[in-house]
Amino acid sequence: MDETYTNLPTSHLLGSVPAIINDEIEKSGTDHETPEASMQTFPPASGGERRRGYQTLESPSDSQQQPSNDWKGVFSVSSYTQYFNVDTDIVMNRLISSLYPIGGDFSSKIDANPDLYGLVWITTTLVFVLSALGNCATFLMQKRSDQGAAWSFDVSYMNVAAGCVYGYAIVVPMAFYFSLQYLGSDSSLIKFWCLWGYSLFIFILASFLLLIPVEFLRWFIILLSGAASASFVALNLRSYINGNDLSVLIVAAFFLQMALAIFIKAWFFP
Repeated sequence: MDETYTNLPTSHLLGSVPAIINDEIEKSGTDHETPEASMQTFPPASGGERRRGYQTLESPSDSQQQPSNDWKGVFSVSSYTQYFNVDTDIVMNRLISSLYPIGGDFSSKIDANPDLYGLVWITTTLVFVLSALGNCATFLMQKRSDQGAAWSFDVSYMNVAAGCVYGYAIVVPMAFYFSLQYLGSDSSLIKFWCLWGYSLFIFILASFLLLIPVEFLRWFIILLSGAASASFVALNLRSYINGNDLSVLIVAAFFLQMALAIFIKAWFFP
């Protein structure tokens, strides 16, 4: 029984695959080429033009590497990402430098990498600090003079602080930039925004000290803070001015910074 099945011709069985004879392949003369396959081409081409599928990483084209130089780049977020490329150590180093205006080396620190991170967060923090601590200061002064008097939170402090701080930090550097450009001096608007932004950091610290309900001490704190901030701006602005004919701009920057300090005291901490 077993021998009968083993002797059956397998070429005639249903579903069997006949063996390929080498002589028939040689006589046919047809060349069967295996399509080229690699990890760089998927799926493999079936002859003719190869279709590109998975490829290895390639360098981006020049159009992707270079940002747009036309006016549309002003409204693109990607155009400003390079000015926020700072870490905590860099920001802390620049904040500490703003508290020591005598050095005058802040302009050299931001020469290679000026940032707008300090401008945005310092001004925003100063707006909230002035509006909140200004109301606290008026409450303390009012309770000290008349404890039975009613007190209410003044919401207008927020509007005045936002308009004053944001307007000063944006408009004043732009005015100095266009003035220096007109007078033929080399300057950078981003560096000016960075310089004036960090110059406002000392007013955040001074605002906490202005909660002390002693008027003489308040004026001493704000004038000292204003002088430090004004000296920081003036000494670093000197590196962008060539010659003595533009020294009037340094004096103007000093007095504008002092005027801002006096306005903060008179309006938010009366």
